[in-house]
Amino acid sequence: MSATLEFERPIQELEAKIDELRKFSREKGIDLTNEITILENRAREVRVSIYGNLNSWQKVLIARHPERPNAYYYINNLFTDFMELHGDRCFRDDPSVAGGIGRFNGYSVTVISHLKGKDTKENLARNFGMAHPEGYRKAIRLMKQAEKFKRPVITFIDTPGAYPGMGAEERGQSEAIAKSILTMAALRVPIISVVIGEGGSGGALAFGVGDRILMQEHAVYSVITPEGYASILWKDSSRNREAAETMKVTAQDLLALGVADQIVPEPLGGAHREPEASAELLGKALAANLNELLGIDPDILVEARYKKFRAIGNLAGTF
Repeated sequence: MSATLEFERPIQELEAKIDELRKFSREKGIDLTNEITILENRAREVRVSIYGNLNSWQKVLIARHPERPNAYYYINNLFTDFMELHGDRCFRDDPSVAGGIGRFNGYSVTVISHLKGKDTKENLARNFGMAHPEGYRKAIRLMKQAEKFKRPVITFIDTPGAYPGMGAEERGQSEAIAKSILTMAALRVPIISVVIGEGGSGGALAFGVGDRILMQEHAVYSVITPEGYASILWKDSSRNREAAETMKVTAQDLLALGVADQIVPEPLGGAHREPEASAELLGKALAANLNELLGIDPDILVEARYKKFRAIGNLAGTF
């Protein structure tokens, strides 16, 4: 990997030694199998130790990892016959939101996602996954189309938040997000929302009103970034690590709080280390949840969705 996080360096050093021994063994014709095996076992022990004891801020860093699989990766690996649809029919197409129709396990589905880039150039083109109002309006158009043709909706959430620029505000950013939330709340088809990386603010919630909320093991979901939280409450953005712990942003935290319904496991070391295995694990979770939701009467589906979100944050047991 070209990008290594600070806490991953002990693993990287061991893997570099393993590669060095393998190269030396090939070049010199010396059998170093035992030495390599010892180092491989040690590297695995270190990985298990590190990734089994991650703090909240470290999970935020993994969720933001530049090599973490983005929505396009999962779309290309889990869906067949995918056809992307563009434009909101009002202003323009927003490249930070991708959506279209495809087939999953034999079922026709609508897929909607935030879309981050894989490098600086692509991130600039996709506005780092921060959607403009037209991105949310494109999503609304696709949701209504899905309802018309009775297609389940699958959304992938991966954004630091909706774009806060002046132009976006002038074109009705808050209205677009609110309307997306309202549309999802009343949609008469199954909805599965998956947080695959960073789920930030209303920009994430606009795609998060699902019958099932899945989160990958190292994904995060929060009302604001830890840096933003620290800046507003403590006037000190450098306290981001403390903020991440206080905010309860991890998948494990949100499952305990009743916001997430299921944690989708990732390969040891995170989805960025083994993207194919990560896609396979996510595909199994999607298939299981979709099979449970298909066939439920639309009236029951919408009512259950309403009750689900009304119950979030209801710590006293009454409204």
